[in-house]
Amino acid sequence: MKSVKVLAVALGLTCSTGAYAEDTIRIMAPVWSGFAPVFVAQDMGCFHDANLNVDLKFADERADVMAAMAHGSIEMEMRTISEYQGRPRDNDTPGVIIGPIDRSMGGDGVVVDGAIHDVTELKGKTIASESNVPGLMLLQLELHKHGMSLADMKIKEILTSDSVAVFADTSLAAVVTYQPFLQQIMSIDQARKPKVLVSSADYPDYIVDVMIARNDDLAANPGKYSRFLSCIYKAVDYHKTHNAEFARMAAPHFNLSVDDFQKSINGSLEYTGLEQSSAYMGTPQKPGPINGIFNTLMDLNVENGAASVKLDATRAINSAPIAALSTP
Repeated sequence: MKSVKVLAVALGLTCSTGAYAEDTIRIMAPVWSGFAPVFVAQDMGCFHDANLNVDLKFADERADVMAAMAHGSIEMEMRTISEYQGRPRDNDTPGVIIGPIDRSMGGDGVVVDGAIHDVTELKGKTIASESNVPGLMLLQLELHKHGMSLADMKIKEILTSDSVAVFADTSLAAVVTYQPFLQQIMSIDQARKPKVLVSSADYPDYIVDVMIARNDDLAANPGKYSRFLSCIYKAVDYHKTHNAEFARMAAPHFNLSVDDFQKSINGSLEYTGLEQSSAYMGTPQKPGPINGIFNTLMDLNVENGAASVKLDATRAINSAPIAALSTP
């Protein structure tokens, strides 16, 4: 996906709108099509109707986002559960998960040389990967099925944006990547007969992008976040019923054509609606599957050194804002 300048969610809502200061939600998130419902909810006027002043800025550097959250410069961030868990986060780092926005359905994965038939054949070989990317977690999940771990192979550190060129190196058995690079490898580098060994389609509830709120603001203004989630899930419903119009509204926010935006999500991700998200999160009294998945990913992150502290799922997840919404 193209690099995108820092954007403000506009339509005049960055000016005075009559919203109270406590109704402001400033968000930072990586450039990823999965976050498009925020822009569409804005363009639909839902945030305005919900008395919310929402401002989303793209920021790929996680350290910058964590610093902004700690300094109180933003109220929310969005990223995968696994990335959320990574160091230097500990149990006192601000930010609590309040709901999913999308789940990867094939957009993240591990591409191997055609001579590799299953994950056990990677033992002793060299693979290329950026640290703490979703595909690396998928590889760990697959390795654990066979009593293996990342320690059974050598890992060459790369930037995912270089993964297409890197895969041409025949000394590497596999490359961990994500879209659009995954599809580019599959379509360009035919000499190695590449194939996807494992992808997020195999673990659809593990590589999930979640919305993360600053603890103190959530505690002070819980209703604000329920209204925000309601707008997000209305935008997701709009995608399901007006796919083409959703893409037309979202594409300019990513500096993409409508066609390129559609290609970035088709077969790669699924936006999660209210009913699906509520079932995933559960309630404060009866936690949903997210807690168990959080703990599984947490153990893997500690194992591979991506995290130094084992986080407490009950402190990292707050299902109250989504539980306050009525499922349509």
